Amino acid sequence: MTRKPITMPDPFTIEVIRNALTAIAEEMSLIVMRSARSPLLREAGDLSSALTDAKGNLIAQGRDIPAHLGVMGSTVQEFLKRIPATRLQPGDVWFMNLPEAGGNHLPDVKAIRPIFAEGEIQAYAVSLAHWADIGGARAGSYVPDARDAWQEGLRIPPLRVFTSEGADREKLDVILSNVRGAEEREGDILAQMASTYSADERMQEVFSRYQATVVQAAIANLHDQSEAEMRAAILTIPNGVYEGEDWLDDDGPGRDPIAVRVRIEINDDEATFDFSKTADACAGPMNATPFTASASVFYAMKVIAGPDIQPNAGCARPVNIITREGSLLHPPVDKPVVAGNHDTSQRIVDAIFKAFEKVVPERLTAGGSTTSGLLLFSGRDPRTGKWTTLYEVHGGGEGARHDRDGMCAVRPHMSNVMNTPAEVIEANYPILIENQALRRGSGGNGLHKGGDGQVRTYLINAAGLVMTTIVERCIVPPYGLQGGEPGKTFEITHEQASGEVSQLAGKTHVSLDKGDRIIIKTSGGGGYGTQNGNTANSTGRN
Repeated sequence: MTRKPITMPDPFTIEVIRNALTAIAEEMSLIVMRSARSPLLREAGDLSSALTDAKGNLIAQGRDIPAHLGVMGSTVQEFLKRIPATRLQPGDVWFMNLPEAGGNHLPDVKAIRPIFAEGEIQAYAVSLAHWADIGGARAGSYVPDARDAWQEGLRIPPLRVFTSEGADREKLDVILSNVRGAEEREGDILAQMASTYSADERMQEVFSRYQATVVQAAIANLHDQSEAEMRAAILTIPNGVYEGEDWLDDDGPGRDPIAVRVRIEINDDEATFDFSKTADACAGPMNATPFTASASVFYAMKVIAGPDIQPNAGCARPVNIITREGSLLHPPVDKPVVAGNHDTSQRIVDAIFKAFEKVVPERLTAGGSTTSGLLLFSGRDPRTGKWTTLYEVHGGGEGARHDRDGMCAVRPHMSNVMNTPAEVIEANYPILIENQALRRGSGGNGLHKGGDGQVRTYLINAAGLVMTTIVERCIVPPYGLQGGEPGKTFEITHEQASGEVSQLAGKTHVSLDKGDRIIIKTSGGGGYGTQNGNTANSTGRN
């Protein structure tokens, strides 16, 4: 029996297609985690997956990392400005990581596959994975004292690495010749390719069940739904102008705190976020791209106004974002940006939360450990002779809310990366985890207390390792809300085998010897309200 052509989907069909798209994106992430070689992807899950339509508009995403997901659509849009769609063929997988091309920082490499149906491109599958090394001046590609973009690693413009005939070995070898741990990187690249292949297969199943016109009509409807829901959510915030700011500790050793400032204007069902008064671009690696700023706003509006809204490009239609060229959030292309992705992005969210404190405090959490808390160990493993890189992030206390204490030892806001289990670290690296515990009493006091941070001790079991730190909240503590007290700051201690003890800066690079210990104490969350139960009034400007 021939199926009757359908041009306009009914609500039930739209819902089936919506869930199918989301399931495809989530399956992509599972494939990377189960087939990648680096523990950073297998265990910590520092990756994200998404689908866009033929114009690069986000249509579905996995339950991954907000800092990544907000740049997926812009990556495809910037890709299409450089590579016309007429050049693309079935089976292509293109790789790119340019921060100025819809990106965030060099280690987050995107694999983009066009998905064809009925002879035309209908969608794109995007797999983003954080490579444990992308080259550059230091192992792991985090350079606290970087002063230009090229020190941070290999810059990959749109590059077709796979075709329907397989890998383009010449291009792949160019990439692998410029990164450390080439064998591990190749495995991660193949995992990204496989995830986009899976997305193509699953999308073909959707297109075989429904005509392409039906799927595209459903996608357009989903965008319209999300737009309407976001407009309704913005209407729940009183009209007015709200300003907030928060501060980065510095851009590296010897630099004063750096301001992130936002001016928010709510006008009925539209919102404008103006970051023009944010500080100028800095010399070090704390700059963030405008695409990262957009991801932060997208996240903040979702959690504050519409947490149940389907995340797609429709959500962004009622939101206008302004960044000033030459500023911290719109730096020149030659500026380093590696830490802006996961630290400056968090400061953007914090500034937005503080701006909204007077109008919707019941929807907010106090300040938390909004930093990567990154310790990056690298060197040659004496057991294998191979280059090894352990990229380990550290959660701390969540800020308290109006109705509960903050959670302990979590990664709030823009990150969703898990810690690497101690057993995996000890099996793969010459490092022993001697201690892991909660940092009792590190959360700020208040009507509700901030969550506690954690303590972790690393014993180095080989000579010749080096460590890089990219840690915020070492100087500027997580803030309290509505009279709550701030949480304690991060502390990083280096106990040398010789007995010498030193406190390390949040952004530094040190050599380690066998028998050394690194102890990290992560920040607590800020408290909410005063202990006598009084809080500031919750009123907006109409």
